[in-house]
Amino acid sequence: MTKINAENMHFKALNQAIRDSADREVTVEGCLGQRFIGSGCLHKSISVYGIPGNALGAYLTQSDITVYGNAQDALGDTMNDGTITIHGSCGDAPGYGMRDGTILIKGNAGYRAGIHMKQYMNKIPVLVIGGRVGDFLAEYQAGGRIIVLGLGFEDTCPVGSYCGTGMHGGAIYIRSEKAPHVPAQVSVSDADDEDKAQIAEDVRKYTGAFGGNAQEILSAHFFKLVPNSANPYKQLYVNN
Repeated sequence: MTKINAENMHFKALNQAIRDSADREVTVEGCLGQRFIGSGCLHKSISVYGIPGNALGAYLTQSDITVYGNAQDALGDTMNDGTITIHGSCGDAPGYGMRDGTILIKGNAGYRAGIHMKQYMNKIPVLVIGGRVGDFLAEYQAGGRIIVLGLGFEDTCPVGSYCGTGMHGGAIYIRSEKAPHVPAQVSVSDADDEDKAQIAEDVRKYTGAFGGNAQEILSAHFFKLVPNSANPYKQLYVNN
């Protein structure tokens, strides 16, 4: 295993050291705002102690990143696969354009989480947020699953305004008794047992990483959000 002390280290030098390591396992200590950590990495397992900067794990491929702290904006931007695990909260736009893989966030996320997520055949990205999330969740979502557990926020809806704006694929699952406010182009229903079965493994990954009882979490009420086929967003952009 390679250990790197990132204190006062320029982000380019840090990322080059990670890529140049002959070891699969790399530990970064003293991280404070360095950008692009793990970006484009192949076959790496990276542990980060501290607070990484923007675009952590961008274009990640067949690699895993675990952050023992908070993360900033755009983590997992366009990631291809692998897992990013955040033992804290994160900034805006986690999972931007992600194509596959899993992002697990123990705490909260900022605005525009899951924007432009997409899927192709068996490549189905998953974003799990343990706490609450800001406005424009799943903006323009084209595929994949977004799960907001709302842990610690049971008395309120854990998603902000404009949820699902431009959504035309995939699904959002929100653990809450209070329905989110969504545009007419998004359909909201109570999640049934079959729906919960779809996300059970994702919830177990979350509790496996951070603790908690998956069955207890799944026993609560969830809403399921999908594109409204009777009023699709495509009608706003094309002429038939």
